[in-house]
Amino acid sequence: MSNIKLAFDKVKTEGHKAFIPFITAGDPHIQATEEFIYALEKAGSTIIELGVPFSDPVADGPIIQEANLRAMANGIHIHKIFEMIQRVRKNTQIPLVYLMYANTIHYYGIQCFFEKCKEVGVDGVIVPDVPIEEKEEFDRYARENGVDFIALVAPTSKERTKEICEKASGFLYCVSSLGVTGTRESIQTNLVEMFSEIKKYTQIPTALGFGISNPDQAAEVKDFADGIIVGSAMVKIIERYGEESAEPLMEFAKGFVEVL
Repeated sequence: MSNIKLAFDKVKTEGHKAFIPFITAGDPHIQATEEFIYALEKAGSTIIELGVPFSDPVADGPIIQEANLRAMANGIHIHKIFEMIQRVRKNTQIPLVYLMYANTIHYYGIQCFFEKCKEVGVDGVIVPDVPIEEKEEFDRYARENGVDFIALVAPTSKERTKEICEKASGFLYCVSSLGVTGTRESIQTNLVEMFSEIKKYTQIPTALGFGISNPDQAAEVKDFADGIIVGSAMVKIIERYGEESAEPLMEFAKGFVEVL
């Protein structure tokens, strides 16, 4: 059983939902990212998503795009992120998930990439620009190395929802809003319809993300999914406080953990 599944099972047994914060690795620098992981774990996070900086992150809005640029300007790349995770694994076993793009995996070499994930302790990978039709090219190596290749399902998935759900691993990333990542005033998607369709085809844990920016929003939608993902709002804190973000991130995360 994967660490991700175990983490979801644990919070379910405890009677609450998973909280999954997202931060961009290397923003503002890689040592700070390591500190932020510990702070978010201390706040009660269930799983932590790490964005791997990329020059053209097509699923991300301006806030995360700018974080990518800040990290790359500081020379961050996948090798340094792997090295950081090796250090982190000496201190914590909290599940860690990469959110990244296919080009970076191709650059590293697909088989070598997933072998490295296993070696250093990356539990899952989310690749927004790999559609279900191209998933197997990556998923076969992920499975061989015990890494969950996490699928995304969106309001627009429609007839593809069944296949996406049936092939999902780790958890199902449920996109709450159309468009790219970013904070939103409200969630307009018909979540009742979306999740009733999802639950026809899978019992895998679900996590709802894209646009959830404060604890009140999380409280409103938490009953639909097994977990809540918060990205842009976390990255905005880092944009504001830079390397001094550990404490603000921890306090912000605690607000979500309390309502979930």
